Amino acid sequence: MGIGDNSSRMFAQPYYRALHTTISRYVAPYDVADRPRDLAAVNAWITAAEAQHVQPFIAFYHSRARPNELPSVAKYALEVKRFIALHPRIKVYSAWNEANRGRATKAPGDGSYRGPDPRHAAGYYLALKSACASCTIVGLDVLDSTNIASTIRYIRAFQRYARGRLPTIWGLHNYSDTNRFRSTGTRAVLATVRGRLWLTETGGVVKFGSEFPNHHGAGLKRAKKAITYMFRLAASNHRIARLYIFDWFGGTSSVRFDAGLVDRKGKPRPGYSVVRKHLRG
Repeated sequence: MGIGDNSSRMFAQPYYRALHTTISRYVAPYDVADRPRDLAAVNAWITAAEAQHVQPFIAFYHSRARPNELPSVAKYALEVKRFIALHPRIKVYSAWNEANRGRATKAPGDGSYRGPDPRHAAGYYLALKSACASCTIVGLDVLDSTNIASTIRYIRAFQRYARGRLPTIWGLHNYSDTNRFRSTGTRAVLATVRGRLWLTETGGVVKFGSEFPNHHGAGLKRAKKAITYMFRLAASNHRIARLYIFDWFGGTSSVRFDAGLVDRKGKPRPGYSVVRKHLRG
């Protein structure tokens, strides 16, 4: 189990260090190697992670400079090769964060971003696989949905375009199952793919829209319950090999999406105690 958060400050937090986790996930623009500001941020994060003996897991995503433009497969291949050349020690990647965003489901946070179609998602995966044959690659990373059938259709289309070179590791953000205390979507994805499944983003939602409010701290209690269920769901199938809780730092009362294990000042929330108890066994 690990934590996904793009803040390098996380690694210096005493409450984070107390968990003794050894993996963490960062979402980087696919063209990060060409963007000095973005590259400085990911370099600082990688340095902080490695100083704590934490294995970095880099998931590529939209360009910050052109967030609404998706790259061609050739452009993507060129950019990720540049990043890999700069960081030869990193061996765990995801081809594209939430590839089905805006196509199979509505998503929290940056909901205006539209993911690649299945053909391009398969092209990105094959390009990344070619760029680093020795790397561990999450070939397709998808977000679940209240309508999981649309996500399954996306996965099946991806499988056709992958031309027989299917991933052995698949990624799922199963917020809907975890926070609605069900397993429908997770089981449907497991039935559709072969190999291992990583829960590349999951966790207890403190606040998101009208369905998950945080009135008078109710969201904090609900998120704690969801995290308890998250661990039970992850343990329900031996093919679920990893989970990355998103995220570490919570936000202010004005943020749209909040699933932090600690508040914005680093004070543990109720869900943190569940994580720490679980890791202590």
